[in-house]
Amino acid sequence: MPVNADAVGRSYGPFEPYEVTRVKIREFADAVDAYSGAYRDVAVAQAEGYADLVAPTTFAVVIAQKAEFHVVTDPEVGVDFSMVVHGEERFTHVRPLVAGDVISTTVHIDSIKQRAGISMVTTRSELVDADGAPVSTVYSTLAVREA
Repeated sequence: MPVNADAVGRSYGPFEPYEVTRVKIREFADAVDAYSGAYRDVAVAQAEGYADLVAPTTFAVVIAQKAEFHVVTDPEVGVDFSMVVHGEERFTHVRPLVAGDVISTTVHIDSIKQRAGISMVTTRSELVDADGAPVSTVYSTLAVREA
């Protein structure tokens, strides 16, 4: 059964804020083999003009995927996660994420297109800081094969 195309336009969130910490930044940097000293050493990050450790640019996906979870688990959308393949990820950054940021996310279903037994689900996750100022937008496309 294809994903419910009527779900286009739905929004979820904002959700419980995500606190960006030094530990999470370092762990992510290790996981993606990102070696900048600004990801690991506060003094290096501050010398580069950041208030604290700065996160690698793709770190925003960690926060976005927590919000996207609500899309893939909504029974009215109809995503069978066991049939999902990650198709694409794009980022638009307003500013870098740094340790100490508290980020809230709202996720939107922007499109659902069916092609040859596959539903292409594109979401847009908008990340804002504690003041409500935009930080990043993460666009994600999932390919969901019909069972």
